[in-house]
Amino acid sequence: MSAVPTRLRTVPWYAAGLGLLAASVAAAITIGPASIGVGEVWRTVWAHLRGSEPVLTPIRDGIIWHLRLPRTLLAAVCGAGLAVCGVVLQSLLRNPLADPFVLGVSSGASTGAVLVVVLGVGGGALSLSAGAFAGAVAAFALVLALSRLLGGQLDRVVLCGVAAMQLFSALTSFIVLTAADAETTKGVLFWLLGSLASASWTEVAVAAGVLVAVLAVCLAHSRALDAFAFGEDAAAALGVDVARTRMVLLCATALLTAVLVSSTGAIGFVGLVLPHAARAVVGAGHPRLLPAAALAGAVFLVWVDTAARSVIDPQEVPVGVLTSLIGVPAFVVILHRTRTRR
Repeated sequence: MSAVPTRLRTVPWYAAGLGLLAASVAAAITIGPASIGVGEVWRTVWAHLRGSEPVLTPIRDGIIWHLRLPRTLLAAVCGAGLAVCGVVLQSLLRNPLADPFVLGVSSGASTGAVLVVVLGVGGGALSLSAGAFAGAVAAFALVLALSRLLGGQLDRVVLCGVAAMQLFSALTSFIVLTAADAETTKGVLFWLLGSLASASWTEVAVAAGVLVAVLAVCLAHSRALDAFAFGEDAAAALGVDVARTRMVLLCATALLTAVLVSSTGAIGFVGLVLPHAARAVVGAGHPRLLPAAALAGAVFLVWVDTAARSVIDPQEVPVGVLTSLIGVPAFVVILHRTRTRR
């Protein structure tokens, strides 16, 4: 079967996904203590894009433009990015249970964040997000150094990631328990469980820019990812530079995960579950799977975040709590299907 008809069949899915994402963003912004209509959302966005005077009162305009819209867009970007990372890692590692946090990046980001908030590392020059990003990069560098020291095999990369995850998780717990007061501990723990409450336009722009760049890199290597599904030997026989491609894609996913975690905290299971959902719709071919997973992840996290800030209003549930409540049953189903196939 030719590639062109296959691509044509997926076009309606992409169009439906984009339409669903736009409708989800618009609808999510209307949900909250202040009653806002979809029409008001579109008029406010259009006014800001044109640079004209706000069409609503300053308070309502601020709720839409400065609070709900950047938060909702950051949720979409984060969901898309985590899903893309999950697709890539599941192919590279040939493990249907791999997700973006298997490299220890999330735990490193958590340690970096608490070093800044609790111990004041950086002397006030570093923000929580900057500290989290530095910790994520440090964790990934440690994983690469350990895996290279131990021979560089793919299974060693996974084991080094697990070791780094445990190390940085222990460091984070130790710092919080020994150096933080009750109020700081509460704030840090809430962030560690995943939160988009502090979303800003700067974070949206940075995360979206990195997402676009990493997605472009992954799409450029999509055929290589298809080859990896049959194993490294098969990929090498098909002309893939296995070591180089693996390093490029691991670095790309680690960078994207670090940026997302530094903005939102640790949000689990999105990168595990959504790739499987997208694969069930568009198939296993990565040229189709990568954008489909990005759209699915974006829509999913927009609605999870909406539920997180409204289900027990006026309190807010950490986003990571809800994704775990959804993800754990899905994890069990995936594990069961994997065992059945074997």
